[in-house]
Amino acid sequence: MITDARVPLEQQQSYGTAYEQMLEKVRYEGTYPTRERADEAVRLVLAGLGRQLTGDERVDLARCLPWEAARVLTAQIPDTQPLTGWAFVKDLAGRTGASLATTRWDTGSVFAAVTAHAGPDLITRILHQLPTGYALLFGRAELKPAA
Repeated sequence: MITDARVPLEQQQSYGTAYEQMLEKVRYEGTYPTRERADEAVRLVLAGLGRQLTGDERVDLARCLPWEAARVLTAQIPDTQPLTGWAFVKDLAGRTGASLATTRWDTGSVFAAVTAHAGPDLITRILHQLPTGYALLFGRAELKPAA
């Protein structure tokens, strides 16, 4: 485990190896300066996603994620009115006071790590459940059927 010498050992957060690896992926994808900043992004975005996902997709995603991440996702009560992808980013930005650009960056960085854990089939199922706008957040094209 990588530790920060400035933080007393008894105050350092101990995470499982899988979550540490997830944080490192988010840190790399988001070019965050510290693991703590990556952890903040993971917790913010997964809590937001937990308010949007329901049913089998929610359960299956929680099974794929490291325990610490799954706990953040499943601790949320799903909203009765699902948000579009853009409204999702605006909601997260409003909760933290961060800019929309920063929040969009955080979301994409975390969703890249989520995709690595969940795989393309589950992400496709999740995207079918969510309103429009999430595909781009997951790094996919938003395809709409011809009218």
